[in-house]
Amino acid sequence: MSDARGVTHYDQMPIPPVEAHTTLFEAGVIAIGVEYRLLDDAIAGASAMEAASGSASGGLHFNDSGVSLHVFGGLGDRRLELIRFDCFDEDPHYHYVNWQARSNQMVHIDPDAQGDPATWAIERIRSHLPNMLTRAGAGDIASSVDRSAIEAILPAVEKEVQRARHHHDPDAIRRAALGANKS
Repeated sequence: MSDARGVTHYDQMPIPPVEAHTTLFEAGVIAIGVEYRLLDDAIAGASAMEAASGSASGGLHFNDSGVSLHVFGGLGDRRLELIRFDCFDEDPHYHYVNWQARSNQMVHIDPDAQGDPATWAIERIRSHLPNMLTRAGAGDIASSVDRSAIEAILPAVEKEVQRARHHHDPDAIRRAALGANKS
């Protein structure tokens, strides 16, 4: 269900990243993961969405792919995904993931107005990350963000985004997504 601001609210948490296909870049209390994702009905059905909602995809149909930028917060093993930019080919969007409220809000990206979704997402990380983390319910992490540490990793993140866009193995990604989400 979308609200007046065009934000879609889900009663389930997003499909988790596939760790085997996600490259992490550490920056203090946050890490940014870059992953090339495939999303179709089979992958959605095999994901945690099934357990959360009792149905494979709640009547939605998926067929998209592209680079995702995952913003994780916390330290060590206690890291949670708080923001995700799905820079997909057909429907680019981003998520605010609030684990305390069990809230998943999705906002569409308009490539005609905002340009390349991945470039736009990296600029949001560079210039708006603390505000976005606060909206995701992670004000404590937002107040500890080290902007210089983020700036230091962004060139490597950008390089990995381009690598993932142009050099990925869809069959390996599909196998990993189907296998990783069956646990």
